[in-house]
This record gives sequence, C-alpha cells and structure tokens, in this order.
Amino acid sequence: MSSKTINLTLKVWRQNRKNPAGDLETYQANDISTDMSFLEMIDVVNEQLTEQGIEPIAFDHDCREGICGMCGAVVNGRAHGHMPETTLCQLHMRHFKDGNTIVIEPWRATAFPVVKDLVVDRGALDKIIQAGGYISVNAGGAQDGNTIPVPKENAEKAFNAAACIGCGACVAACPNASAMLFTGAKISHLALLPQGKPGAKRRALSMVRAMDELGFGNCSNEAECEAECPKGISITEIARMNREFIKAAFS
Repeated sequence: MSSKTINLTLKVWRQNRKNPAGDLETYQANDISTDMSFLEMIDVVNEQLTEQGIEPIAFDHDCREGICGMCGAVVNGRAHGHMPETTLCQLHMRHFKDGNTIVIEPWRATAFPVVKDLVVDRGALDKIIQAGGYISVNAGGAQDGNTIPVPKENAEKAFNAAACIGCGACVAACPNASAMLFTGAKISHLALLPQGKPGAKRRALSMVRAMDELGFGNCSNEAECEAECPKGISITEIARMNREFIKAAFS
C-alpha cells in the first residue's frame, strides 16, 4: 500500500555571513510522504532547492536514531516539535496535516550562537562537561564494577539522569535559556554512584561555575525543559544539583 503524501509550506530561518541578522524564508514542500521523518523531509526540500540553484538548508544531524543529540530545531515554537519525548529525527510527517505551515528555527540562546541556518554552536555544553562531568581518581587498578554495591533505587535514578543526550532542547525551551537541566543530569548521574563520590565537591562547584560563566540563564521553575526533553529528564535533577552545590559550597 502506497504511503500518503502531503503538501506543506515551510518558513525556515536562514542565516549566514551574507545575512548575519537572519530571517525567515518561505519554501513549498510538495508530495512529502507521511512515512518520512522530519529530517528526511528537509533532505527532500534541499534536493529541490539545489535543483533550483538555491543553497540548501543547513542543519545538524548524525545518527538519526534519537541517540546522538546532534539534531535539533524549534518547530512551530516547540523544541524538537510537538510530540513528547521525541527528537527531531524521530518526528514523523504523519503528525502533520496537508496544507500545514511549519515554522523552523534554530535553538535560541546567547550561549548557542548560530553558525548557519539551523546549525548552532553547542560547544558550551561540552565546556560544562570539561569543567568536571567525569570521574578522575588515582586509585590503582580498576575494581570490578560488579563488586561495588549500588542500591537499586540509586542505580535507576543514575541511569535515568545518564539518558541525557546533550541536545540542548532544555536550553532552547527555557525562557531564561538555562542549562540547569543538562548540568543537573550530568551532576546527578555521578553523584548517585559511589564512583562519583570522591570528586563530588569539585564537580558541583566547577560545573555550576562554568555554566554561569558561559552565559546560560538561571532556573525559574517554568518546567519547560522537562516538557521538551526528548529523554524525559525530570527537573528533580535540578533540585539534586542545587543540593550538591550547596553541600560543596558550605563544606
């Protein structure tokens, strides 16, 4: 059975050195299969633009399986689109209707400067990790992981926090462009495990300091980050980060 096709109007943010201010350009996306993913739809549009002598739309992508965190755009005002716990590459065109107008914009944050069109520099998240989101302890030979007792509840919470793929949707969704959900998830992941205890104080202080210095805003409990996170990271990770930071600051 053949798939259904739809026709769409796209309003896409275009920005480059020739147009540093950026603006929305309108394109027609015709005969789009509803079986396509959102990124596949952009691929088709880019082929049509290339045939017309128009520069294709630049966008980030890699695995296209919701794992790598590379893709991301604001679709009709929602980070990764309107489907819950879904990355942009997992968003399918069956969730749109024939004749829809779709507005596609890059992440909006001071710490995420636009490189070109929908591509932004998310290197600030890497700098937060570099500040302390790892374990580095001189402790001789590695102990067998199975011999380290970890309570089941802690293991599950750590696993849930570790599910963060660093896509930056939380920053794009937050009215303050806060990276506290991302930072909270990375701090929580290690704070909940015995392997992360030795460097817990340094980690909390340095990662929060880096987050502030990089120009991210503060959390005002809007919970937009939780609503838009493709991995369902809870804002309880922010609360745990705050506790870790306070303990480190006053110990």
